This record gives sequence, C-alpha cells and structure tokens, in this order.
Amino acid sequence: MFAHSGEGFYSKAARMKSLEEYIVLAGESHGHMCPGQVLGIRMAMLGLRSIGIDDPAKARKRLLTFVEIDRCATDAVSLVTGCRLGKRSLKFLDYGKVAATFVDLETGRAVRVAARDDARAKAKAMFPQMSDATRAQLEAYKLMQNEDLFNLQAVRVALKPEDLPGRPHSRVACSQCGEGVNDGRERRLGDRVLCRSCAGERYYEELGSQESGVRSQNAERTRGTS
Repeated sequence: MFAHSGEGFYSKAARMKSLEEYIVLAGESHGHMCPGQVLGIRMAMLGLRSIGIDDPAKARKRLLTFVEIDRCATDAVSLVTGCRLGKRSLKFLDYGKVAATFVDLETGRAVRVAARDDARAKAKAMFPQMSDATRAQLEAYKLMQNEDLFNLQAVRVALKPEDLPGRPHSRVACSQCGEGVNDGRERRLGDRVLCRSCAGERYYEELGSQESGVRSQNAERTRGTS
C-alpha cells in the first residue's frame, strides 16, 4: 500500500510542497513545532497521494477530510489539505486517535491513515544521544519510513448530501427554543422537531438569571481588586 517512503517520497510530486516547507508553515500557523505537527503533515501528504491528489490547492473542492483527534496533528492536516471546518470540508470525530481519512469526492477513493503506536519507541531509538526526548522524536518523525509511522487502509465512506460542502440542504426551527438547525441535525420526537440540546443532548448547563447575576457580580469584584 505504501507506494513511496522516506525522503524520496516527498520529492516525487513537484506540485505538493516539501516536508520542510510544510514544517515552516505549520510552525507559523500553529504557533510552535512539535512531533504531532510532523505526524499530521506526513499523514496528510501520504493520504492525499494515496488517493491520487498531488496538488491540494487545485483539489480542495473535491477533497473531504475526517480527523479523529483535536490535537496538534489536526492543525497540520488542515494546513496541508486546505480543508476547514467552516468550509465543511473538514469533519471532526472525537475518537481520540491520531488518524485521518481522506476522501476524493470525484472518484470516491478514500484512505484512512493512522499513526502507529510503536512509532514513538522507534523514534526514540533513532537518536539515543539526544537528551531532549521531544526533539529526538520530532527529528525522527521527519526521517522514518511511512510504514514505520503509519497504518494505511483503503476505505469506503458513506456520505449523505447534507454532510457535503456547500449551502445548507435544510433548515428548521426548534419547536422548544426557536433556534434554527441546519442540515438535518434536528431530532424528531413524536410530532415535535427539536434541536439536539432541547432533545437532551446538551453539552452545557443553563444558569438561572439570579445565579448568572451573582456570578457576574463576583467577576466584577475580582477584577476590581486585581
């Protein structure tokens, strides 16, 4: 499954930036450079080439990416692919895994690339003389073969029209709170159309007006004494 690996892998396609170029850009956009960023860059480069995309800039309208973790690697994947949450071309699934799936919407080709759990030990063994373990890991991730870093698997992703980039396919108002809900994310309970929050899937707790006011006053007092 690994058509190219190592440094030669990155020099084959002139239209995709080099690993080092992406590392500079990732450091600037993310705010620092770390092993997770290098993993994310290489993961995206491998995934894109595996589905036949050598120029991410030209393929952005046909590319959809699923990421499975909200860590540094995800920012790097977004940088290389150009996929964004706001463009609906980046989908976040909270699986806690350093993994991503890359889908070509034109051809239907898709691959899932997942970081190998034993890559850290292999990276550590490459630079035993380095006292900074994080730096050693970062440098090793630049040089390691793809098959030592990742598991690559061809997959099929079932996509619904409302999950694709573009204008909303539908919009309804929640019958309880009145807020609008796009793209079929509502819940239907009997004859009621509810948003997920009102259907019992709320991730936050609403505060009563009295409790909210007390907390606001406390915040003001804290600012006044600091």
